[in-house]
Amino acid sequence: MTDLLQTNFSRRTLLQSATVGAIGINPALRAAVYAQGSDKPEKEEVKIGFIPLTDCASIVMASVLGIDKKYGVKIIPTKEASWAGVRDKLVTGELDFAHVLYGLIYGVHLGVGGTKKDMAVLMTLNQNGQAITLSKKLADKGAVDGAGLAKLMASEKREYTFAQTFPTGTHAMWLYYWMAANGINPIKDAKVITVPPPQMVANMRVGNMDGYCVGEPWNHRAIIDGIGVTATTTQDIWKDHPEKVLGTTGEFVKKYPNTARAVTAAILEAGRWIDAGLANKNKMAETIADKSYVNTSVDAINQRILGRYQNGMGKTWDDPNHMKFYNDGSVNFPYLSDGMWFLTQHKRWGMLKEHPDYLAVAKQINQIDLYKQAAAASKTPMPKDLMRSSKFMDGVVWDGKEPKKYADSFKIAAAAA
Repeated sequence: MTDLLQTNFSRRTLLQSATVGAIGINPALRAAVYAQGSDKPEKEEVKIGFIPLTDCASIVMASVLGIDKKYGVKIIPTKEASWAGVRDKLVTGELDFAHVLYGLIYGVHLGVGGTKKDMAVLMTLNQNGQAITLSKKLADKGAVDGAGLAKLMASEKREYTFAQTFPTGTHAMWLYYWMAANGINPIKDAKVITVPPPQMVANMRVGNMDGYCVGEPWNHRAIIDGIGVTATTTQDIWKDHPEKVLGTTGEFVKKYPNTARAVTAAILEAGRWIDAGLANKNKMAETIADKSYVNTSVDAINQRILGRYQNGMGKTWDDPNHMKFYNDGSVNFPYLSDGMWFLTQHKRWGMLKEHPDYLAVAKQINQIDLYKQAAAASKTPMPKDLMRSSKFMDGVVWDGKEPKKYADSFKIAAAAA
């Protein structure tokens, strides 16, 4: 009886402590509370939207492998047609979470990517693994990389059209950064359109664009189909860049914090499973190639997830900086500096008219405390700092310090158009 009373007292103490977690309770103590089951998800079945892309894999595998059940939730992956559709369904609550572009969440939060609504980033789903594809017609004229494209555009004047996947999203920012680093102003010198990822290859096939930036497998698919070449990978623009995130609304996180934590933990574990070895990656490729998910051939997926690249012109290489879903646990932390970087680019390209409070916005969106709890539950290691330093293709270093100065430092920007 004494032991039972002691157990109940200890549990009650932990539960009471958890209610004041926001004011500084030891993370280890909070983790102990969660482990004892006091974090039962408020919503046990959740819809997570995804776009048919390789980097939806950790969400799909968390469901397919039943990892979600371990954390008391059932994930229902919901295939969506476009990022605009994902945005709308997140904002209205039709989707609980989504595999979503980092910059989309930030754009919606500030009202420059659709209806303004408080948004939340729970974790980074993957790093690296996107690319910029140029049409075979351009490649045949020498435009096989950024320098070649700039030379062709300068010598053969016409309207050049390039596609990205969402105006404030990652692919728009990679495309703009790469073009500008090669002396091309994407606002002044080109026409840039928005095309949903699965429609990129079909649009290039009929000549609707000269190039595009998108996630896999739609770059490798263009090579298989003989209509495009890989001009650069996004990891060559920014090594270990953040890409898709697990996104939701600020309202959802406040209403269902236990659900948000459980889903994050399940997807962290699924990402670890994917990156655990060749057999797992091949199984993942076979799974997501199905028409229910990405709807393509397995060979369009299973090469680049292993770092086996070809550019469509006979060059092949092994890239150690290929798409990672977990790696050593370093992939998934929602660094404040990562979110802030997208804001600097939104300002650079005229999407934001004034400088926001970069750090305050990132702290509001990136759910650091919830991530820490999910990391503890899934035994994912944590980084030492909330910021990180990154070097870009042009040698410029971004570390989250002086974001206003950084945003204003670029010679090629919307203001120069």
